[in-house]
Amino acid sequence: MIISTGLSMNAQDKGAGKRSMKRQEAVRAWHDDMAEFRARSRQDSQSNALLDSLAYLQAHNALAARDFVLEAKNVTFKNGRAVFVNPLLNFISLKGDRAVVQISPSTSYSGPNGVGGVTVEGSVSGLEITTDKNGNTRLTMNVMGVAINARVEIRLAAGSNKASASVYPNLNSNALWLSGDLLPSAASNVFEGKSF
Repeated sequence: MIISTGLSMNAQDKGAGKRSMKRQEAVRAWHDDMAEFRARSRQDSQSNALLDSLAYLQAHNALAARDFVLEAKNVTFKNGRAVFVNPLLNFISLKGDRAVVQISPSTSYSGPNGVGGVTVEGSVSGLEITTDKNGNTRLTMNVMGVAINARVEIRLAAGSNKASASVYPNLNSNALWLSGDLLPSAASNVFEGKSF
């Protein structure tokens, strides 16, 4: 009886040792996986930072060339109501001296422009571009046309193509704000509705 107990204890010790070794191997494998994950994450972060820098340079150059589209993903109205919108239908564009402001927040109502809102175009005057010491760029312009007479301000954040814009009509107080991505016109696929 003493011998069988000794054998039983020895088998238990071997079983515990195997479990401990398996646990140590699992911990080592987890540490290796985490090290690999961190290395990939660093590479992804560096790649994303490089892509953001390239997007910023393209957007900044497009502003300077007066040939861009701000594709809005979000529109905020004067009453504070914010809506997510289709960036292909909601935008501010500038090509040379022709600016277009299109707001189409509705998918159920065709609106005067045929795509759920309003499209207005006009000629540009008083255009100014400034860049602060942090690299944030600001474009201001007056847009005047048959159905629009407004001051437009666009702000491009440093290091990416994320931009926001304010549209201040001169004849009323129905200001609105847009935010989205600023792209060169050639890289944008917006759909322009019928303008006034």
